[in-house]
Amino acid sequence: MKKLNIVLFVALFFITVQLFAQQKEVFIENVLRETFENSQLEQLGYELLDEIGPRLVGSSKMKTAHDWAVVKFKDWGITASNQQYGVWRGWDRGISHIDLIEPRIKSLEGMQLAWSAATPKNGLTAEAIILPSNIQDSLSFAKWLPSTKGKFVLVSMLQKTGRPDDNWKEFATPESFEKMKADRTSQTTAWNNNLENSGYNSKTLDEALEKAGAVGIVQSNWSKGFGVNKIFGARVKKIPTVDVSLEDYGLVYRLAENGKKPKLRILATSKELGIMPTFNTIARIEGTEKPEEYIILSAHLDSWDGGSGATDNGTGTITMMEVARILKKYYPNPKRTIIVGLWGSEEQGLNGSRAFVHDNPTIIENIQAVFNQDNGTGRVTRLNGQGFLHSYDFLGRWLREVPENIGKHIKTTYPGFPSGGGSDHSSFVSQSAPAFMMISLNWSYFNYTWHTNKDTYDKIVFDELKNNVALIAIMTYLASEDQEKTSREKIVLPLNSKTGEQMEWPVPKDGNRQGGLD
Repeated sequence: MKKLNIVLFVALFFITVQLFAQQKEVFIENVLRETFENSQLEQLGYELLDEIGPRLVGSSKMKTAHDWAVVKFKDWGITASNQQYGVWRGWDRGISHIDLIEPRIKSLEGMQLAWSAATPKNGLTAEAIILPSNIQDSLSFAKWLPSTKGKFVLVSMLQKTGRPDDNWKEFATPESFEKMKADRTSQTTAWNNNLENSGYNSKTLDEALEKAGAVGIVQSNWSKGFGVNKIFGARVKKIPTVDVSLEDYGLVYRLAENGKKPKLRILATSKELGIMPTFNTIARIEGTEKPEEYIILSAHLDSWDGGSGATDNGTGTITMMEVARILKKYYPNPKRTIIVGLWGSEEQGLNGSRAFVHDNPTIIENIQAVFNQDNGTGRVTRLNGQGFLHSYDFLGRWLREVPENIGKHIKTTYPGFPSGGGSDHSSFVSQSAPAFMMISLNWSYFNYTWHTNKDTYDKIVFDELKNNVALIAIMTYLASEDQEKTSREKIVLPLNSKTGEQMEWPVPKDGNRQGGLD
């Protein structure tokens, strides 16, 4: 009788394995067909990026985006809600119009920075001046400061070339290319030393100019590519701050440098909204066998607002939403609960995900895996085990089941090293939860779209995103169905090469619950 029971057990085991293999094969076939023949990515991208647009924390469009995501999830039969974790200074961007009116007329390419003060209704007209080129010390700079009263002040270094390095490398002689780089290095060093002599730095200078009576700050934060500038936040609250393209900034700078007293007219409208709530959008597909264990699909919904936040992180957002749609359609009763987290205020310090981790310890203690997408439009090409000693055992097991035409792109590093910041997976890693960045191919991300005025819908490569949707959907299914719970055992970190001290695991931090209010 005992022998018969063993035979029956073995037979049942093999039948179960075979059934799962068949179910897995059907699921993967369905995912691939849905991903590549019935994709909703383009429509999701259009609605989020073109209709709603950029999603600066505290803006009305940020709340619109959260509400839109909830409606989309519910349309797919997925439970979703906006969960408030704090508040932020509310501000909506208006029109920016910047004109050179003397010594000649030209409309300039540029825009106000986030949270910039508005100009008067009819704009501001004033001379544009540059910083002294030979600041001796803080005393001499203090004597110069009153001359900024009633002026626009140009606070960025004049770039020697508007051509990116790869363009120089392609066309210039090697000698000319090296000379350009040496000249730029020398110029940058001289600029930084001159500014240091003033007693201020790039972070404190604007406030000094505001106090001295300047009527506005003009900068150019070039992103080292054709036509791209990075657009961040203003450092002063009473006078407007605008960013102008390298080409137009250089024009105004050279006119001022040559004593032509260029005059600008700037109209920058914006609206203060008071204190605005900040949210995470959380969607759930409830588990059936192990509902108290979780896979989290992670992306941040917020963006900077120079462009439309397409590749940072509209791409991650619509990827995770599309994964959820497909899972709900072909895997409606997962073994473990699947959560989609669309975080707020990642750009100001991972605030939404940090708040979620802080507020949900039970979920964090029972995470099977977190898959985070947040670096552009490229296909996933790398996975790092994040310092979890046995990450190969489970990540490697899941990756082996991914179709070869998708998985072949991916290089892995096990056990890897824990991330202390950079994107939302870090919030989970700091709490020893196995969370992984789906690292994507560059597609000139850092120069051309990351936080720039050109981060727009047209930069998305949808074939690459479809690859990622299929990958993440399949890995989520495998993580959910896995008989084993993922290990949280961590590596012993090495000594710090600079200090000789033992390195420590990243420390958990709560999110900023009251941003921009001081």
